[in-house]
Amino acid sequence: MPTATHKTTGTTKTPLARRLAAAAVALGSCLALAGPAGSAGAAPADPVPTVFFGDSYTADFGIAPFHQNGTRDFCFQAKENHPAVATRRLADKGITLDVQADVSCGGALIHDFWREQELPLIGQKVPPQQDALKQDTQLTVGSLGGNTLGFNRILKQCSDELRKPSLLPGEPVDGDQSASTCGEFFETGDGKEWLDGQFEQVGYDLEELLDRIGYFAPDAKRVLVGYPRLVPEDTTKCLTAAPGQTQLPLADIPEDALPVLDRIQKRLNDVMKKAAADAEGGADFVDLYAVTGGNTACDGADRGIGGLLEDSQLDFGAKIPWYAHPNEKGRDLQAQHVADKVEEILNR
Repeated sequence: MPTATHKTTGTTKTPLARRLAAAAVALGSCLALAGPAGSAGAAPADPVPTVFFGDSYTADFGIAPFHQNGTRDFCFQAKENHPAVATRRLADKGITLDVQADVSCGGALIHDFWREQELPLIGQKVPPQQDALKQDTQLTVGSLGGNTLGFNRILKQCSDELRKPSLLPGEPVDGDQSASTCGEFFETGDGKEWLDGQFEQVGYDLEELLDRIGYFAPDAKRVLVGYPRLVPEDTTKCLTAAPGQTQLPLADIPEDALPVLDRIQKRLNDVMKKAAADAEGGADFVDLYAVTGGNTACDGADRGIGGLLEDSQLDFGAKIPWYAHPNEKGRDLQAQHVADKVEEILNR
């Protein structure tokens, strides 16, 4: 999930995270005892203070126009990203979100939730995403994990085309290894060892993220949103260009590597799901991988993911590729499933 450039290091379940979690559970218990009992199954009558966070899949990179407001220009956050669309869907059902902030930003790693994020333009940074949380925040929703995993590096390991100079940052995991052998690379030897380490980091960092939300917004429902599926079960679909396109949807990635990429994405989905399930105090997960198998980058007119080298809606004198991000159809699918999950949570 673009745009990762480096691996986080040394972030484990720290004493800080344990203290934050313990404090959050204690405070949450007090609030639960002190607050009035709600009506089961009834949507909240008052607006729900909400913070959206995340990376380019929450910001919906590639969809125009995007917010241009100073230092956050290079977050490429679409004005009509899926949080905005989901908020309207919920309003149509009588559920009003008071959006305190949408701090989603292309390129965000999980640790950018609690650290400043450096943007592509040298010297530009955005504050930690957790700074948007308030004591009265009641709902937090977002996606983080793909950049910490290093999905750009994985894609570049598998593609000579993506290794060429482009706006897609990052380097292949091992540039001395041919892109044609990337499937084997990630399932054996050094490639597998690297991947296992990345997944361990993702798990640790997601635990920290959810603990921090519990501390800084102790009354908030936490919703972690997974990533839509990129590669279909039938990978022969990826050998045909989408209608109106000349490039294959996943460019020159070898066909035998496509199931490997899918397994990597499924594993990321499982790590995210487990983090939500294991979170102290409870968190919810939106399993987009499970519901978008018919809308992958290789599903032609039904694709919800723009092809790796397919022109997106962004134009800076030349069209910028989607780099496998949700198009408008995919954005609407994200919004639908996020809105459904939020409605379910608020009606409990």
